[in-house]
Amino acid sequence: MSKVVSPAQIAASLTELWSPRIIGEVDDAYVKVARVKGTLAWHSHRDEDELFLVLKGHLRIEMEGNTVELDAGEMFVVPKGVRHNPVAENECHLLLIERKSTRHTGDVVTGKTRSLADQLR
Repeated sequence: MSKVVSPAQIAASLTELWSPRIIGEVDDAYVKVARVKGTLAWHSHRDEDELFLVLKGHLRIEMEGNTVELDAGEMFVVPKGVRHNPVAENECHLLLIERKSTRHTGDVVTGKTRSLADQLR
């Protein structure tokens, strides 16, 4: 049985930056929230799209040849295979929808990379 959750409240309660938390599942996808500031890393997801929805703040998603700017209430889907780098100049809260197979920073591993186990805690 599902339970009612507040993505905005959960994102605001997170203490670590760039450390997504899984808050739900829809078929073969996870619904995640994250609190972010600064830069994550240039990476791609070869076989998965990635949906970003800004709950609070402003997010810039840099991509090779294109950049999008998102404010609260706006969303963007990074298509599979597209190298991208999320950047938040100030604190930003996000809701993400990704396939369960999606690795946090694709094939790139940095100090900010979180495993699936980390995201489930």
